[in-house]
Amino acid sequence: METDNGKGLILAVASSVFIGSSFILKKKGLKRAGANGIRAGYGGYTYLLEPLWWAGMVTMIVGEAANFVAYIYAPAVLVTPLGALSIIISAVLAHFLLKEKLKKMGVLGCVSCIVGSVVIVIHAPKEQTPNSVEEIWILATQPAFLVYVAITMSIVLALILHFEPLCGQTNILIYIGICSLMGALTVMSIKAIGIAIKLTMEGVSQIGYPQTWLFLMVAATCVVTQLIYLNKALDTFNAAIVSPVYYVMFTTLTIVASAIMFKDWSGQDAASVASEICGFITVLTGTMILHGTREEEQQAASALIFGSSESVRWYESRKSTNEEHLITLYSPEY
Repeated sequence: METDNGKGLILAVASSVFIGSSFILKKKGLKRAGANGIRAGYGGYTYLLEPLWWAGMVTMIVGEAANFVAYIYAPAVLVTPLGALSIIISAVLAHFLLKEKLKKMGVLGCVSCIVGSVVIVIHAPKEQTPNSVEEIWILATQPAFLVYVAITMSIVLALILHFEPLCGQTNILIYIGICSLMGALTVMSIKAIGIAIKLTMEGVSQIGYPQTWLFLMVAATCVVTQLIYLNKALDTFNAAIVSPVYYVMFTTLTIVASAIMFKDWSGQDAASVASEICGFITVLTGTMILHGTREEEQQAASALIFGSSESVRWYESRKSTNEEHLITLYSPEY
């Protein structure tokens, strides 16, 4: 392996270790914060005062920085698939540190997600790198991408305003969907900012262009939204499931957004297209398996505590009288 590729490989693996560990650190921080205040899953922000959560944030930032530098030394086809290692690391650490068990079907779902994601990334079309912020702005304002952005924001608003209050605490796809949809827009904005920084360092200043600052504001908004709903997901669901589902959805949506904005799909052969379709089907299958595993865990927990179909009965005694009232509840909530 060439020296540059070797450096990229080491940085990519290190990035996965840091990012996978950050999920666990933030999860433990969220648990501690939830014990002392309103949980993040219910709109609380006490985790901002928890040092362990901030340790997770710093770890994630270090991981993302390592991943960014890895792309300088190695091609995306080498670096991107290695991001799936963070799923394995997160699942293993969750097993030992958080005591969150992942059943056999959950393991199968993880494997399907990883395999599908790797297939998609390997056969993804090559990206055409713009040479200026203005060029990116032209790509971002083309009708096809504007329609994509409009659809994305409509789905995000629907998830936040309608579906989150109804099933945000029971359906993992609500929180993760918001994170992933906003994450794809984040990547597009970050790319523009990165090009602006690179050109400025090379002597071609991009600071005076309003597009640079607009991309910066979009990126900041998307990142904050991602963090809020990722914290809600981690606080509500099993970290061993959140990590792979988030990785799969984020990777898939980012590839789609990049293909629409940068027109990467043109010129692909039939074999690559067929491989990508198979990858998407594999990813979808893995996501469904993971989601089904989560539902089974919730049902099993409910059955363990309350009984699956039996009535719950208790006696209420009144001190002033010797009456006893037998109350039988048939509501599934108990």
